[in-house]
Amino acid sequence: MNKDMIEGNWKQLSGSVQKQWGKLTNNQLDQIGGSRKKLAGIIQENYGVEQDNAEKQIEAWEQEQKKTTMK
Repeated sequence: MNKDMIEGNWKQLSGSVQKQWGKLTNNQLDQIGGSRKKLAGIIQENYGVEQDNAEKQIEAWEQEQKKTTMK
């Protein structure tokens, strides 16, 4: 999943994002608006993790989304 796919499908993906990172509020999801960089920043803030860790979490989530959509 690339950056354009996240931005283009944000409305559909935001539910999955909220399921994965339950601390994210609806306002934060609106703020993210499909931006991978903003998602990483908010994960860092809400979960107290380093940028590298947030990026790894997003990559793992993206891989899971690919598997789900290919079924």
